[in-house]
Amino acid sequence: MSNLTNLNKARKDRKRDSEKRDANMHSAKFGRSKADKQAMAAKLSKASKALDGHKVDDKDA
Repeated sequence: MSNLTNLNKARKDRKRDSEKRDANMHSAKFGRSKADKQAMAAKLSKASKALDGHKVDDKDA
């Protein structure tokens, strides 16, 4: 006796796999991970604060 296969489930699984594969290819090509974005934002924020800390006031000059 063979196993029964639900064709609707198989079709949906195949479509889901295809969409996931396409999404992974797209994210590898164009995207950055959330962690990368947060790391870059933190780095820019730190650099901005360091630059502001080295400013000289015109009042003292």
